[in-house]
Amino acid sequence: MPGTNLTREEARQRATLLTVDSYEIDLDLTGAQEGGTYRSVTTVRFDVAEGGGESFIDLVAPTVHEVTLNGDALDAAEVFQDSRIALPGLLPGRNVLRVVADCAYTNTGEGLHRFVDPVDDQAYLYTQFEVPDARRVFASFEQPDLKATFRFTVKAPEGWTVVSNSPTPEPKDNVWEFEPTPRISSYITALIVGPYHSVHSVYEKDGQSVPLGIYCRPSLAEHLDADAIFEVTRQGFDWFQEKFDYRYPFKKYDQLFVPEFNAGAMENAGAVTIRDQYVFRSKVTDAAYEVRAATILHELAHMWFGDLVTMEWWNDLWLNESFATYAEAACQADAPGSKWPHSWTTFANQMKTWAYRQDQLPSTHPIMADISDLDDVLVNFDGITYAKGASVLKQLVAYVGEEAFFKGVQAYFKRHAFGNTRLSDLLGALEETSGRDLKTWSKAWLETAGINVLRPEIETDANGVITSFAIRQEAPALPAGAKGEPTLRPHRIAIGAYDLDGDGKLVRGDRVELDVEGELTAVPQLVGKARPAVLLLNDDDLSYAKVRLDEQSLAAVTEHLGDFTESLPRALCWASAWDMTRDAELATRDYLSLVLSGIGKESDIGVVQSLHRQVKLAIDQYAAPTAREALLTRWTEATLAHLRAAEAGSDHQLAWARAFAATARTPEQLDLLDALLDGTQTIEGLAVDTELRWAFVQRLAAVGRFGGSEIAAEYERDKTAAGERHAATARAARPTEAAKAEAWESVVESDKLPNAVQEAVIAGFVQTDQRELLASYTERYFDALKDVWESRSHEMAQQIAVGLYPAVQVSQDTLDRTDAWLASAEPNAALRRLVSESRSGVERALKAQAADAAAAE
Repeated sequence: MPGTNLTREEARQRATLLTVDSYEIDLDLTGAQEGGTYRSVTTVRFDVAEGGGESFIDLVAPTVHEVTLNGDALDAAEVFQDSRIALPGLLPGRNVLRVVADCAYTNTGEGLHRFVDPVDDQAYLYTQFEVPDARRVFASFEQPDLKATFRFTVKAPEGWTVVSNSPTPEPKDNVWEFEPTPRISSYITALIVGPYHSVHSVYEKDGQSVPLGIYCRPSLAEHLDADAIFEVTRQGFDWFQEKFDYRYPFKKYDQLFVPEFNAGAMENAGAVTIRDQYVFRSKVTDAAYEVRAATILHELAHMWFGDLVTMEWWNDLWLNESFATYAEAACQADAPGSKWPHSWTTFANQMKTWAYRQDQLPSTHPIMADISDLDDVLVNFDGITYAKGASVLKQLVAYVGEEAFFKGVQAYFKRHAFGNTRLSDLLGALEETSGRDLKTWSKAWLETAGINVLRPEIETDANGVITSFAIRQEAPALPAGAKGEPTLRPHRIAIGAYDLDGDGKLVRGDRVELDVEGELTAVPQLVGKARPAVLLLNDDDLSYAKVRLDEQSLAAVTEHLGDFTESLPRALCWASAWDMTRDAELATRDYLSLVLSGIGKESDIGVVQSLHRQVKLAIDQYAAPTAREALLTRWTEATLAHLRAAEAGSDHQLAWARAFAATARTPEQLDLLDALLDGTQTIEGLAVDTELRWAFVQRLAAVGRFGGSEIAAEYERDKTAAGERHAATARAARPTEAAKAEAWESVVESDKLPNAVQEAVIAGFVQTDQRELLASYTERYFDALKDVWESRSHEMAQQIAVGLYPAVQVSQDTLDRTDAWLASAEPNAALRRLVSESRSGVERALKAQAADAAAAE
C-alpha cells in the first residue's frame, strides 16, 4: 500500500491542535521467520489545545482490530480508511488512544523490511521510516514537528537480538522492554531484529562513556572490519563534540549493517542503519573506504543536525542533509589522524558534480524547497538538498569565518535541543555570532534556484604582464519548466595562479581571495603581475559555480592537467572539462583525448574512478552515433594498456580492471576476461576475487558469451544475497529477446521481487550497446508507468520510473513520446518530476551528440 499523501497544511493544522507526549508500542515478531503479518499495539498520549476538534492518526496496515479513544471503543471499520484513523470528538487536555492492528512485513526497504539470508535461511528485520513509514509499523502522527518519547516492547524469536534507539535491555522470556527515548520525531525511531552478529566497544573522553556497537549478518562477519569503523566513529565523536560544543545527545551509538537497504544509511537516533554492501567482501579501492567513512560521519553528524534539532517541516530538509554533508567532509579534512585529509577533493569531484547536474534539470529548486506534501519530499532527496546545500554552507563558512560559523551552530543546538526549527532560527544564530546580515545572502543562495557561471576576462601587454583582470558572472536561463528567475549571487572565491616549475609541475605561486558580486568584478590584485600559465577561478572550491578557463589557461590545462602538484585544482579542472562536455562546449572525442592525456598522472583514485564513469557515459550518450564504436575501441584499448601497466596489487590496477570489464568488446578482449575467470591467464597482482569475477561474468553475459548455465555455475560459487543480485543482473543483461522479456515481466508485470533484486534486474536489463533490442520497450514503458506508480510503494515505483526510462534511446522520437505521455497521462507532481528529469538527460545528450559530430567536420 503506498499510503495516503499528507499535505503541509494538514500537518500545520494537526500541529496547532495536538501536542504529543508519548508512545508505547508493543510488537509481536515471533512469526518473523515465516513472514506475513505481526501484531502491533500502540498507545499514544497527547494533549488537545481546544475541545470538540477532530484529527487523525496515520497507519498503513492490512487489518485494524481495535481503536479505543479515552476508554471508548470506536468502530475500527468506520474510522480506519486509506491509511488514516479518524479521531472524532477529541477532549481538551490529555487524550489516550490505543490501536491494535496487524501490520505487514515488507520486502521494499520501507517500514519493517524482512530479508531471509540464503546462507543460513534466517530472517533479518530492520525498519526504515523516513519519510512517512513509521505508520507501517505503529499508529503515529507522521510529521517531524510532533515529537514525543517512544517506548518499544518487542517479543522476538528465541536467540534473536533486538536493537532500538534506547540501550538494549536483557530480555525476559524473549521479550525486550526498552526504556523511553528522549523526545524525537517518529521517522528516526528504529528496530533492528534478528540473529545479528555484533562487536562492541566504548567511546570514552573527559568522563563521558558512550557504548558503541557494530552489527551485521553472521554470513558477513568474517568481512567486518570493526576496528576501522570504530576508528572513524571515534574521530567523528571527537571532532563533532568539539565543534558543536554539545555532547552526543543519546545513551549509546549502534551502527547496523543491514541487507537490501535502499539508501546509503539512515540516521535513526542511536541506531544508525547502513547498507551492508559497506561490509566489503572483496578487495576495493581506498575510494570505497573513504566513501564509507563519509557515510559513517554523515550519519553521526545527523545525531545533532536532524535528531537533536529537527526541521519543522520537510521544506527545511536541507537543515538536516546539507549540514550533515558539509560536516562529513569538513571532519574528514580536519580531524586529527584522518586518513582522507583530501576530502574536499572528493567533495569537488563527486558531490559538486552531482549538484551541478541536478541544478540544470527542469526540476531544479531552491535549497529551501517548496514542499507541499509527502510526495514532494519523497523525490527531493537530491543533489540540491545534499550537495548544493553543503557547497553553499562551505561558502557561508568562508563568508562569515569558521569560528563565527561554529559559534552560531553551538548557540543553535543549545537553544533548540530536542525541538524543531526553521531556516530563520539558524540564520538568526549565525547573524548573532558573525555580525553579518544574512537575509540578503539567504535570499540569493537558499531561496532561489539555478547555477551561475564565472568566466575570467584577462588582458595582457606584449610582455605578458596582466593589464586588466575581471570576473564576469552569468546567470543562465533556468531550464524549461523550472520555476524562478536567473539570479546573480554574491560569491566568495579564490583565484589561483599556477606556473610550471623546473620539473614540469604546475605549482601555485599566488592566490587572491575576494568577493564577487554582480555581473562584472574587477580583480586589481593581479594587475601588473606576469601572466601565469593557468589562472583558476574558484581555487580551493570555496563557492558553488560553474567555472570556465580562459583560452590560454585551457590550453595549458589540456597539456598539463595531470601535472598539478595538488589534487584539488586537478579535480576542479576535471570537473570543468566534464561540465563543458555535458554542456556541448567540448566535444566527446576531445574530452576523451583530454582524459587519456592526463589520467595516467592522476594519483587520486576517487578521481580516476569518476573519470572512468564519465568517459563511458560520454561515449555512450554524448558521442555522435557514427563515432561511438571507434571511441569505445580507443577507450577500451587504453583501459587494457593501463591495466597491464598499473602497479601490481594497487588500487589503480583494480580500478582499471573494472573499467576494462565494463567495455571489453573484441574477441581477444573477451577471451582475456574468460581466461582471467578460469585462471588460464593471470595479471600479476590482480586478485580475481568474488566481486571482480561477477563484473567479468556480467560483461560476458551482456555480449552473449555466457548464458544461463554459466551464470548458474557462478552463483553456485557465491550462493549469497550478493551473489543472487549479481546473478539477476547477469541474466537480465543477456542480449536475447527472451532474457529481456523475462526481466521485464519480473519487474513490471509482477511485484514479487524484493527491492534489491528488482534494482539488480533493472541494472542488467538496460545495456547501452543493446539499443536496438531495447527499442520496443519504450512504448511498453509508457503504457505501464502510471499503473506501476499508483500500485507500488514509492521506492519500488521510483526504481522502475527512473531505471526503465528509455534513456539509451537518444532521439527526438523519445522526447516526443515523453511529451505526449506527460500531456495525456496527467501524472502527479512527483512522477512528472522524475520523468521530466529523465527526458532532460536525453535532450542534453542530443545536443552533445550534435556538438561532437560538428567537431569532426
